[in-house]
Amino acid sequence: MEKVMRHHHKYYAEKSLAAEKDPLAVFLSPWATALERSLHWISGWRPTTAFHLVYTESSLLFESHIIDILQGHRTGDLGDLSPAQLRRFSDLQCLTHFFSHANISQLLVILFWKVKEENALTEELSEWQDSVSEIMGPGAAFSEKIGRLVRIIKRADNLRLRTLRSVVGLLSPQQAIEFLIASAELLLGIRGWGLNHDRPYRK
Repeated sequence: MEKVMRHHHKYYAEKSLAAEKDPLAVFLSPWATALERSLHWISGWRPTTAFHLVYTESSLLFESHIIDILQGHRTGDLGDLSPAQLRRFSDLQCLTHFFSHANISQLLVILFWKVKEENALTEELSEWQDSVSEIMGPGAAFSEKIGRLVRIIKRADNLRLRTLRSVVGLLSPQQAIEFLIASAELLLGIRGWGLNHDRPYRK
């Protein structure tokens, strides 16, 4: 598990260096498939995906082990999250997310949760994109605009890495390994689907 986390840290360190050299190439991710790019949030995965993955995997494993759990047997995997762990995940989301719900009826459930930093970065990127007219104007500080994009990419990657560490830190070693395996399978699956989709267009 530590080796995997070191790999993630090294990956983002290398990506940071690449962003400094050519932020536009990093942002566009030409090495990724069309499907992968369609799912990207600031040149990578959306941090809230980690929480969704934990809940999805824990639900699937819980259902597969429901008989054992009802009989009091502990599985130790992501389907065996303790009430304390679930509360800690909820607390972590409350610290980093904000929720909104339709103000029509008290019966409506919370529609979605989003990381506050994620939203702030999305807004900053939107502002950067809106300022494109300034880049094309006379005497425009092009290098300054590009430097701002570099900072946005780095902050997004930093948020991704911190989110990953937070999730892994809340899980037991076995659960953390299963989470990392599930996340790798998700990324590889999307990569595979993307390659199959792009193949006819690359001939």
